[in-house]
Amino acid sequence: MPTLIKNIALPRRTLLRGLGASLALPLLDAMRPAFLSAAEKAAEKTVPRRMLGICNNLGLLPENFFPTDSGADYVPSPYLQTLQPHRDDFTVFSGVWHPDVDGGHPADICFLTAAPHPGSGGFRNTISLDQYIAERIGHLTRFPSMTLGVNIQRGLRSLSWTGAGVLIPCEENPVSVYQQLFLQGTPDQVRSQVQRLSLGQSIMDAVADQTQSLQRKLGPKDRDRVDQYLTGVRELEQRLEAAQAWEYVPKPEPRGEAPVNPEDPKAYMDKVRLMYDMARLAFETDSTRAITLMLDSVNSPAIDVEGTQITDGYHNLSHHGKNEEKKKQLEAIDSWHMRLLDELFANLKDAKEDSDSLLDRTMVVYGSNLGNANTHVTTNLPVLFAGGGFRHGQHLAFDTENNYPLPNLFVSMLQKLGIETDRFATSTGTFRGLEPV
Repeated sequence: MPTLIKNIALPRRTLLRGLGASLALPLLDAMRPAFLSAAEKAAEKTVPRRMLGICNNLGLLPENFFPTDSGADYVPSPYLQTLQPHRDDFTVFSGVWHPDVDGGHPADICFLTAAPHPGSGGFRNTISLDQYIAERIGHLTRFPSMTLGVNIQRGLRSLSWTGAGVLIPCEENPVSVYQQLFLQGTPDQVRSQVQRLSLGQSIMDAVADQTQSLQRKLGPKDRDRVDQYLTGVRELEQRLEAAQAWEYVPKPEPRGEAPVNPEDPKAYMDKVRLMYDMARLAFETDSTRAITLMLDSVNSPAIDVEGTQITDGYHNLSHHGKNEEKKKQLEAIDSWHMRLLDELFANLKDAKEDSDSLLDRTMVVYGSNLGNANTHVTTNLPVLFAGGGFRHGQHLAFDTENNYPLPNLFVSMLQKLGIETDRFATSTGTFRGLEPV
């Protein structure tokens, strides 16, 4: 037990408050009292675990994603080369699917439910992994779960579904997520703080006095942790301010045929990055233990990516018909997704909680409902599984003709969260070859 300065013991839910703003803090050593009851000591040993489920519903080019060999010595594919700094932090799967989940694009709503035949008449979804978790441990945090999305069309897509098969709408605005996480007070106070943020005033400006007072009471390790956390919050604010600034930039005059919302293609990847940041901050403040993020690109126009001229809509490019020019553009988009995933892993590793990184305690599932968007197949799904207290650094290759059930992964995840179950949806047990640390 680290020595606490002046024997200070901060409440676990310590907040910095000022001018209607409320900023939660990460878990600090000073939040652990020097003397605990036997029950409290037992609870203290329970490591908080979390899950982040991400579905990119246009998938990835299979030949660029899947390694050609298996095991721990696999040679990384072109896409996985981007993630090599985290090779030992994730496992790549091939030959996995959700049994009987068919229907092409409609299958995205079943990525975390595994409910069969989503394209059939009278289909009714089942409970999603995050809501199953929320029902059992959601009471431990401010938000039982968070449902996020990028580019969701008409509110009809989501990864989160209740036990009654009811869709939980996605929150698409990162600023709104940020406000949910950090702003607290009367409606007038919140509106006032939102206005200050829109003018570029940081939340840290509002809580500066309390921050300085708190820092004087903390030990060196806690001071470093708070500095790192507040720096991350400020950097996020700056990105949010930059995103808001686009609302005031005049739109260009149309040339030729009317373009489709010229800001949106550029904002797509920026929003993905911001939503990744929102998820990290929500976990870092222990605001929730379960987050889903739907990356819906089916109705996206052309996306502007650095170094490549994109001439067609994202969806149309995914149906490339083996056209090499379209595949080249799609590869550029996929590569940006991998870069953002690399950033997410790096940020989760940089954030510390006790002696672990946030990635050590966060299970990240990244994948798609489509094994190949060009043909709409829902077999051999591209899936990465990172962090969360498992042994990684391998390619688990299953039969690409007779696929292995991906819901088995969900059973392993639930058990790691301390939820006693041996079944989820169409699972047959825990995930073979995936061992906990």
